[in-house]
Amino acid sequence: MTILVTGGAGYIGSHMVHALVDAGEPVVVLDNLSTGFRFLLPGGVPFVAGSTGDRDLVAKTLRQHDITAIIHFAASIVVPESVRDPLGYYRNNTMNTCMLLDAAVEAGVKHFIFSSTAAVYGNGGAPVRESAPTPPISPYGSSKLMSEIILHDVGRAHGLRFVVLRYFNVAGADPQLRTGQSTPAATHLIKVACETALGRRPKLDVFGTDYPTPDGTCVRDYIHVSDLVRAHLAALAHLRRGGASNTFNCGYGHGHSVLEVIDAVRRASSRDFPVEVAGRRAGDPVSLVADVTRIHATLDWRPQFDNLDTIVTHALAWERQLLGKRMGSYA
Repeated sequence: MTILVTGGAGYIGSHMVHALVDAGEPVVVLDNLSTGFRFLLPGGVPFVAGSTGDRDLVAKTLRQHDITAIIHFAASIVVPESVRDPLGYYRNNTMNTCMLLDAAVEAGVKHFIFSSTAAVYGNGGAPVRESAPTPPISPYGSSKLMSEIILHDVGRAHGLRFVVLRYFNVAGADPQLRTGQSTPAATHLIKVACETALGRRPKLDVFGTDYPTPDGTCVRDYIHVSDLVRAHLAALAHLRRGGASNTFNCGYGHGHSVLEVIDAVRRASSRDFPVEVAGRRAGDPVSLVADVTRIHATLDWRPQFDNLDTIVTHALAWERQLLGKRMGSYA
């Protein structure tokens, strides 16, 4: 019953590995360490260095460790970067997922959980259901939607049962501070705001204040990373019980604006910090908030950290720990 976690040394993936180990599940990590760090992983977890696009390596790993389920995180995730480098995103996200699925089918893997995104909804709305149209407005969103389509086709053809989890905005850190967002030059708003509050960045840019929202800034549904990985555990349990393949939004069902996030970081840090208004970024929707009816009705999942101040407090604590230890990514 060993589980392969691709991208397991990354932000969300490392939280997933800790959660699986806590649950007594045998885990193997596959990561090329392009944005991940081995120091985020619990000790003793088998680690394979490489890409999901390396079919021979993946096939060997699946055989050697008798993998029965895959939780697939490995991907490029920065929307503006995808606009600049669409081919890189289609290569890393879509083509590599196709290679991974090919090896999984050959090895007889039974269950597959796919890390997707609310970016498939394009300009989306509030709230947006899983059945809503999926017209992505960035290559990142398109690359993930293409992977979803491939996964559905593979499931029908080969009997692979799967769950697609469409993340909204993931934030926060492990409450025990075992892992957190550690990528240098990350673009996640809460991380950037925390770094700015701690003096790691000179200022925070707000990309657009003329959106049709109450304060003119974009609105997002922020979900604590620990609640997100618990949704993966619930999805795995669903598949093991014989549950049907399905797609679920992962969010809380309500949103916060950019300015509200900044205020929360100022409260948590008791510090003011420079904020500058910049122009809108390509690929940024106005508002993305999840309709979470389906996930609550189908999976045994209830969030524990549905509070912006809690999310920010955990994220800030992780940033302080990184700053105090002067870890390699910040040296």
